[in-house]
Amino acid sequence: MTKPTIVPHRKLHLCLVSNTAWAIYTFRLGLLRSLLESGVRVTVIAPYDDTVAAMEGLGAIHVDVPLASKSVNPLDDLHTFYALWRTYRKLKPDLIFHYTIKPNIYGSLAAMLAGVKSIAVTTGLGYVFIQKSRTAKIAKLLYRLAFRFPREVWFLNSDDRATFIDQGLLAHPERAVLLQGEGIDLTQFQFTPLETDKAHFDFLLIGRLLWDKGVGEYVEAARRLKALYPQARFRVLGPVGTANPSAIPRSALDNWIKEGIIEWLGETSDVRPYIAQADCVVLPSYREGMPRTLLEASAMGRPIVASRVPGCQDVVEDGVTGLLCTARSADQLAIAMARMLEMTLEQRIKMGSAGCERMHGKFDERAIVALYFATVKTQTGVPLPSRA
Repeated sequence: MTKPTIVPHRKLHLCLVSNTAWAIYTFRLGLLRSLLESGVRVTVIAPYDDTVAAMEGLGAIHVDVPLASKSVNPLDDLHTFYALWRTYRKLKPDLIFHYTIKPNIYGSLAAMLAGVKSIAVTTGLGYVFIQKSRTAKIAKLLYRLAFRFPREVWFLNSDDRATFIDQGLLAHPERAVLLQGEGIDLTQFQFTPLETDKAHFDFLLIGRLLWDKGVGEYVEAARRLKALYPQARFRVLGPVGTANPSAIPRSALDNWIKEGIIEWLGETSDVRPYIAQADCVVLPSYREGMPRTLLEASAMGRPIVASRVPGCQDVVEDGVTGLLCTARSADQLAIAMARMLEMTLEQRIKMGSAGCERMHGKFDERAIVALYFATVKTQTGVPLPSRA
């Protein structure tokens, strides 16, 4: 009997496009590994940075593109659009996932013109929806144009999805998909008990030093609390001087340090040791998509103080896993932080444990990876092995 000829299935090719390679490696490493382990050819399209070698070591392909993520120069944006269109025409991938504002806008348009299917993932609305400016108005017009073309538009919280629908930025509202964030690797961020014999109580804010992150309010709250609670320390972990309209100047940071209000811990590629040292993690942001720092802190059993805004309020259950307060108010932030200081250790342990349970129940990244796999099958017709 003649043996049947087995024709190997063609290798699926997906592209992940972001304003930084670091964001793909840091926030979507579980997805990247799952796709590669399933035999998918994955191309990461982003400006080159130090994480590229690690991604290539996993088996991903990297394509360097010019992407001035915070530039408002139309020539820079045109250059980005052309580079993406040319790349898509050359690669002809089966499906593209776009992340962050400029890949979402210019990448969606470039994919349409290149005849390639795409998904737009809105990782947060950022300064465009916080500030009222000419740039913000233009960005919304571009969103309205570009978001006619993705097969789906993913949102990390219900407020962001409602904002796009209410403002008429989606020509096809039925394509809007709501995620519970992008998930968290619970094997990496494991519950770590609070220290019981510390001389200090450590607050920790993790994030880029931006006014929109509420860093100014955090510093003012720390200034007020320091005299009342000498055991309290107010720490900040994250980069300063980032290319963002809301960036805090280095001179302001230096003044705060010199005044003795905060401790700046610099930058790190691994936040876990810093979260483990913290007694409470704080994020008084003006708006978030789904703040990963709060997901990570809750998974490790840390109580939270955060602003009552989209994103933060999706992570924190007020009075159960943390405390929510009014955004842009140093007064309300100071009150919430004082409440945390006045709690007993047992109360904070209970709050942190509830947060960890919430992460396991709602934010396990395996569920998000499963959604990606199901979407890939729907959009390309190619099934991927299910992930346990």
